Order: sequence, then C-alpha cells, then structure tokens
Amino acid sequence: MTVDREQVLRTAAGLLSRKATSTMDEVARAAGIGRATLHRHFAGREALVRALEDLGIREFETALDAARLAEGQASEALRRLIAATEPSAGLLAFLVTENQLFEGEEVNEGWARLDARVSALFRRGQDEGDFRIDLTPAWLTEALYGLIGSCAWAVQDGRVAGKDYQFMIAELLLGGARRSVEK
Repeated sequence: MTVDREQVLRTAAGLLSRKATSTMDEVARAAGIGRATLHRHFAGREALVRALEDLGIREFETALDAARLAEGQASEALRRLIAATEPSAGLLAFLVTENQLFEGEEVNEGWARLDARVSALFRRGQDEGDFRIDLTPAWLTEALYGLIGSCAWAVQDGRVAGKDYQFMIAELLLGGARRSVEK
C-alpha cells in the first residue's frame, strides 16, 4: 500500500488542531495507517510537526503568490490573500499555535519570508493611505494569522459557515486596520 504523505500530514493537522495532545497512535489511526507506517515516514512527533511546518510554509507561499500582493489596492490584495489561504486554513491554524516551531535555534527561515511578504503588504497599504499607520505592519501580520486560525477552528467546529470564511476575516481585519478619514 502506498501512503499519501501529504494526505497523512493534512489528517494530522486536522486532528492536532482539534486536540494538540494527540498521540502518534491517534494520528496513525486518523490517517488510516498503522503506527509503524507512520513512524517510517515521521520518526516521532517532532518530525511530524516539522513536516507539517514545511507543508504549511509551502502552501502559504503559494497563497501569497496567487494573491498577487503587488497588484491593485492593498485592501483588495489582502482579500485575495485571505481567499487563497482558505484551502489550507486548518493547517495554518495548527501551525500558528504550535509554540515549539518558534523556540530554539532551528527556526525555519520560511517564517521570516512569509512574515516579510505579508508585512510588506500592510506597509504598502499604510504608505498608500489605505491602512492605519498607528498599527505596525508586524502587528497587522500577526492579527491576520490569528484571524485565519480562529476562523478555521470556528468553521471546523461548525460554529460558523465555511462560506463566510473570507468575509468574516476580511471585514474584521479591515474594519480595524483601515485608516478612517476625518470629515
């Protein structure tokens, strides 16, 4: 039997985002494979989480490319980015909260690339007068990540409709990020 590594990772992300303390046995069971098979692909939980991190970074980079961040108004580019993240929102939600990814000496350089690209979008929006200048691009980037994660969990739990994912994130973030024009 051939194991679809990416499907195992997606299943693991879904399980771990709902129950962070899931064991490797539980991950294997959820993926429909044996524990030994899981261990052949991922030597342990840390290796599994690192593989999830790599997949998440690749998917978020793909979303950034698809969103065409340099085109049009920054707020419209942000809406495109939110839409492009939707297919991998569950994985991103897990990664945003996985503290071990951000500790120690081996921080994946991919996070810095992602942060820089998203922050540049917010900085451009500030420079163009579309976004508030009293909130740093770094904070707006973190807020976006938090909203993606929160919305993914709410959709996953059935508390909100999946069709509202893009609208809810964009409206909440832009409602707080937009510079108000005084009259």
